Amino acid sequence: MYGLPDPAKRRPPKMTRMTTIPPLPSSAGWTPWQPAFRQRARHAVTSGDWRGMTTGERSLVSQNPWLAAARDIQVPPQAGWRTFVFMGGRGAGKTRAGAEWLRWSMLHGGCRRAALVGPALHDVREVMIDGPSGLKWIEPLKSRRPTYSPSRRLLSFDNGAEAHVFSAEDPDSLRGPQFDVAWCDEVAAWLRGQAVWDTLQMGLRLGDAPRVMATTTPRPTPFFTGLLKGADTLVRRTSMAENADNLSDGFVSAMMAAYGDSALARQEIHGELLEDPDGALFRRQMIDAARVDAPPMMEDVIVAVDPPASSGPAADACGIIAAGVRAGVSYVLADASAPGLKPLDWARRAVAVSREVGAREIIAEANQGGEMVRQVLESAGVDVPVRLVRARLGKRARAAPVATLYEQGRVAHVGLLPELEDQMCRFGAEGFRGSPDRVDALVWAIWALALDGAGPWVRVL
Repeated sequence: MYGLPDPAKRRPPKMTRMTTIPPLPSSAGWTPWQPAFRQRARHAVTSGDWRGMTTGERSLVSQNPWLAAARDIQVPPQAGWRTFVFMGGRGAGKTRAGAEWLRWSMLHGGCRRAALVGPALHDVREVMIDGPSGLKWIEPLKSRRPTYSPSRRLLSFDNGAEAHVFSAEDPDSLRGPQFDVAWCDEVAAWLRGQAVWDTLQMGLRLGDAPRVMATTTPRPTPFFTGLLKGADTLVRRTSMAENADNLSDGFVSAMMAAYGDSALARQEIHGELLEDPDGALFRRQMIDAARVDAPPMMEDVIVAVDPPASSGPAADACGIIAAGVRAGVSYVLADASAPGLKPLDWARRAVAVSREVGAREIIAEANQGGEMVRQVLESAGVDVPVRLVRARLGKRARAAPVATLYEQGRVAHVGLLPELEDQMCRFGAEGFRGSPDRVDALVWAIWALALDGAGPWVRVL
């Protein structure tokens, strides 16, 4: 995210009836993206001295302020790649970079048909198109903003170029269409990454040099790590700190103070690709091996809750995991965990999830609240039994039997649960910091479905 003003507060340029908008140059090509041109543009904008630029160049920069504002790392080179992977931490400017590259491709780079692919259709519209750094709001002239047709899943540009919207949940939707350019967002979080990517590649067959830009926070999924090794793949990494000028004052320092040099900070703030650390109880490979797209009919379903010890913005997340069982295999159905919730808020969230999945009961850890946990859930309108449990052993000792079930292939995740899985693959490793709230709730859920009565590490209240 580059930090555009709030779209609701933007004012269109004042024009008289006789004012005409200068024609948008459509044949500029990629030369203005070269470092020398952008350096001249940056100097002209910051100093106010435009004598070093022609009238045409000044018009080009005024209609494309990204030429002066972009950091060098956000701008891919002109040649030498088919796939450009731009990975980085949260708030590092990845979305803005992808949107500006796609916009330029359509308006100046000669491309006519693009594919926009995100983790889900909702993500494409809310982030890639309508987000503050999305394709709609980076257009400086309101009259030239692209228009989106939800029924056709089509984004139309001022010059007639079109971008078609796709979800990474549905690789078959990419069969048939063909493109000369594509922007793919959060590819490391794609549920069916390899299948979607392969189908997209077969549709990139228009134009002289079809290309794709992939923007993402890195995760060590098999698909993503393989993508980075491609012979025609260019990879760049950036961090949240490099984009600090476009974030709220003090945000980066607050994040660093909270997470320091933890594995979470290295991945989510600095954009590092981390392999599973030594000592972690859960391995990404065993999670991926048992993953399913959809669950079978469940024999039993429960929701497990690990309440935080405090509430407010700085509080730990409340772990909320829904899981079911069928023929001896446990299925993790949903991760509804969320940080910073007040007691009644997390209780309402747990109740809503229990109703959505048809849970038989809610299991809640009572170490931090005792009977009050039950009372909060009752205040939230719970309509299934609430079972309170109190742990006798430490977190790692409680999680070990559940990790064994994962190794045996007796636990499957339904879809991709990135935040839960990231925490699982760090839990137990040296240097792990913070509360394993999601993992705690997961352990209670799998225990209730597969291990109830198998050990002395829990007491039912």
